[in-house]
Amino acid sequence: MQPINDRHYSLIIGAGSGIGGAVIQRLAREQPGDGILAVSRAPLALPASVQQFVCDYSEAGIDHLVREMAPMQGWIRQLVISTGILHTDAIKPEKRAEELNMSNMLEVLRINSVMPAYWLMSLLNILRGEEPCRVFVLSARVGSISDNHKGGWYSYRASKAALNMVIKTAAIEYARRAPNVKLVAFHPGTVDTNLSKPFQRNVPEDKLFDVDFVASKLLSLATTLPIDGEASYLDWAGKPISW
Repeated sequence: MQPINDRHYSLIIGAGSGIGGAVIQRLAREQPGDGILAVSRAPLALPASVQQFVCDYSEAGIDHLVREMAPMQGWIRQLVISTGILHTDAIKPEKRAEELNMSNMLEVLRINSVMPAYWLMSLLNILRGEEPCRVFVLSARVGSISDNHKGGWYSYRASKAALNMVIKTAAIEYARRAPNVKLVAFHPGTVDTNLSKPFQRNVPEDKLFDVDFVASKLLSLATTLPIDGEASYLDWAGKPISW
């Protein structure tokens, strides 16, 4: 892989997700001269201009892909990590303490916290450079410890709170080693995707967002956020959330 001079590149990890796919489609429409690198578990039907990479998201798989991307060092201007889990056929958000299951909780933490942490730290040297780079990791408002007034959803809340701490901690190291990078824990709101389908019943119509709307808000932030050496925890409207 070799960068093309005078191109900006965007790297989307989790390209098969609703938000990740919408970001790619919007980038392809609005910034056709830029390069788009998409990472997913399986090949996707994406615009021909998108360079696709398949990764199983294991530690070895991530290491292999990061080595392959080494020539891109300094060329990536924005990174979106759009991976995550809320439920599966076997895993449901817990409403009561009796519903806690250790293996399920560990799986949610692995996907929502450990995996993006490994991506963030593995990509540090590739993102460093003279040009600004903004990194958005999909978090959630329920990861806010101070904003937890309803309880429940132990595994999901804990995994997003852990992710937020990873981002805060990574920002300190990035400020020393890659000061051109801004890290953001991004809350997209309730988005009309498979992740939220079982939980949309009580969401007001004006609070259930289309994936393209969220993609537009994220990319708008990607052009305006200052590179300040600090981690930010922001919602889709760019408003700060209490950690």
